[in-house]
Amino acid sequence: MTVLSLCFLLCADLLQVAVGYLTVTIEPLLPVVVGETVTLKCNFKTDGRLREIVWYRVTDGGTIKQKIFTYDAMFNTNYSHMEDYRRREDLVYQSTVRLPEVRISDNGPYECHVGIYDRATREKVVLASGNVLLTVMSPPNNISVVAENTPAPFSRYQAQNLTLVCIAKGGKPAPSVYFKRDGELIEVISYVSPTVGYEGAGSAGVRGARPLISRDLDDTKLRKSLSLLGPDGKPGRLFTESPGRSYMARQPGQEPSPATETIPETVVSREFPRWVQSTDPLYFFSNTHIPQSDGSVLVQAKLTWTLNPQLDNDALFSCEVTHPALSMPMQTEVILAAPKGPRLVISPTRAKVGDTVRITVQGFQNEVFPEPLFTWTRVGGRLLDGSAEKDGKELVLERVPAELNGSMYRCTAQNPLGSTDTHTRLIVFENPSMMKNTQNPNNGASGLHKFGLICLPLILTVTVELT
Repeated sequence: MTVLSLCFLLCADLLQVAVGYLTVTIEPLLPVVVGETVTLKCNFKTDGRLREIVWYRVTDGGTIKQKIFTYDAMFNTNYSHMEDYRRREDLVYQSTVRLPEVRISDNGPYECHVGIYDRATREKVVLASGNVLLTVMSPPNNISVVAENTPAPFSRYQAQNLTLVCIAKGGKPAPSVYFKRDGELIEVISYVSPTVGYEGAGSAGVRGARPLISRDLDDTKLRKSLSLLGPDGKPGRLFTESPGRSYMARQPGQEPSPATETIPETVVSREFPRWVQSTDPLYFFSNTHIPQSDGSVLVQAKLTWTLNPQLDNDALFSCEVTHPALSMPMQTEVILAAPKGPRLVISPTRAKVGDTVRITVQGFQNEVFPEPLFTWTRVGGRLLDGSAEKDGKELVLERVPAELNGSMYRCTAQNPLGSTDTHTRLIVFENPSMMKNTQNPNNGASGLHKFGLICLPLILTVTVELT
């Protein structure tokens, strides 16, 4: 080894002794759940004299550093004073910061900055830092299932698509969502939803208003649904045959004519379609993630299939949500059900001529899902305002006349699974106050008439005496 090499090594060693060294490491963190307490640990090793420790929370992609903790060794006696600066003395320090009840907003990187005095000048500060990423998880705080494009009418002669939307709020990261039917996991076909946000009313189904069964599906999927197609490959006609009969080719001149049902006006009835449906429908699934301002993710999972009211009525559909912060899945469920027997209430119970009458639906004999559509009609005539029908849960008749006494009103409640009619008869009683007001002018006229009959003979008598 040359003399030059020895001199270089000696100078490097002297420089290291003069300047000192500083290493900083932060212990890694496992993901934590909202509400837990987190301890950040910063370990550093040095042979110099400590100057300060500063913790930062980094936001906005590293452009902003928020100071969350500072330790200034100048005003604290609990540090080691090194008298012999030429003697190497390794000191190991640890700085801890406790974050109680962390929130989603606490998620992100944190930095620990440590400063020591230069061994040579005792005034210059040598800095080193380390960083760690804190991942805060939040389980969903709310899940619900709604039906898209509801309330919707019941179609007796046309197949309809039904879309269930499972909405999971408050999760971070985004939870996993899946559907079950009667406790069994549903095999689905994934597709990309054309919309980003959930709209209360929108296009039901994957392909607009068309039936989901179409020729643009591959052969594997198509074979499952041949019962829905006619011989020409198009969706089969809707029959009024019994459900057990299958699709059969028709001979020329043998076109079926749909039968019509006559429903008595005073009978509560339910209608069901009678077309032939597959017992193994195709379920289409889409999943949309929408970031929220608080850092959580709103998840909207949609399940769409061609509805068969005869098979789907009273079916139990559940939405289950799994998340790393949950020890067991969250679940919410709905039972598809057509409306049965709406209960109608008339207010006031004893309606009089000139009163404002309200006929309101106060519930059903069962739990109804999806939300029903209400339509009001008057049997044998138009409504009081001249319209043929009204939509809504309540029918308002303002200033009812006596002519409406005994009139019958029909409330039709329907959803995609079926419909039902309920009737009520309006009884209008006479209004004494209105009768009194109408009689007062007649009484005044008769009084004037009597007064005129009395005064007329007096006037005639006076006239005769003067003559």
